[in-house]
Amino acid sequence: MRAVVVTEPGGPEALTLAERPDPEPGPGEVVLDVVASAVNRADLLQRQGFYPPPPGASDVLGLECSGVVAAVGPGVERWQVGDEVCALLAGGGYAEKVLVPEGQLMAVPDGIDLVEAAALPEVACTVWSNVFMTAGLRPDETLLVHGGAGGIGTFAIQLAHALGTRVATTAGSEEKLAVCRDLGADITVNYREADFVEVVKGATDGRGADVVLDNMGATYLERNVDVLATEGRLVVIGMQGGSKAELDLGKLMRKRGAVIAATLRARPTEDKATICASVEEHVWPLVADGHVRPVVHTRLPLSDAAGAHRVVEESSHVGKVLLVVER
Repeated sequence: MRAVVVTEPGGPEALTLAERPDPEPGPGEVVLDVVASAVNRADLLQRQGFYPPPPGASDVLGLECSGVVAAVGPGVERWQVGDEVCALLAGGGYAEKVLVPEGQLMAVPDGIDLVEAAALPEVACTVWSNVFMTAGLRPDETLLVHGGAGGIGTFAIQLAHALGTRVATTAGSEEKLAVCRDLGADITVNYREADFVEVVKGATDGRGADVVLDNMGATYLERNVDVLATEGRLVVIGMQGGSKAELDLGKLMRKRGAVIAATLRARPTEDKATICASVEEHVWPLVADGHVRPVVHTRLPLSDAAGAHRVVEESSHVGKVLLVVER
């Protein structure tokens, strides 16, 4: 099979197509013929040498994909050859074939084409597991999503809106904020021009956000704690703004608040299977009925993985960038 690999950490030009042995399924595993994968910021970090795959995971980039079941290992009961699925991966998505634990496969939601389905697994599992399963966002609360025009942001806005939650979001341009409003955001903040703490508190009668979904990390930590409502929960899922900052524990204690830091990639297979099952049960019906849809900025061929990485690095995109396997 052909796969995108990094021979030496560096810029997008470090991505090259190479021949790799076709994977063979072991017990509880499935091999997919990959139709499409999606680019995540974690892929950019891995390419640069900052985010190695977990022990035992493929060194091929790609944390999600869609495809067709090509082979099943012993003990696999739900999936059969020919099934169209999407998958949450620890790696390996930028390839013509990928090996996946059976519990990390999900049926493609009704109404979604197979290529488009590659935009769903990572964002759906990240948002559902962190915002709803862990932080326990309720319909009568307010969610603040940073980076509302990205893959995570566009999905989080739609899902929270569909479940009756008030949604606030930040983005860096009026064009992106307009997209966020179209997706269901009630409060929008251009972070280049306004303080999200002031805007969100002003729009919530001083209460603030009950849950904050943050991809920035250190640079936003102090203000994220400031914007938290009483008993608010800050969920940090990225460190685009650094990993180290001071935390005023007194302020957090007075709010009876919580700071939660989480990654999805390194979780045990059993945890990922639980999350995938919960996503299929609770999220896929909202996708099937059109309340939540994948937002795709562009589709590029697998051979142009470098170009796809450049698009994501420029941060001019809205939603997901897909890599489509050419056969």
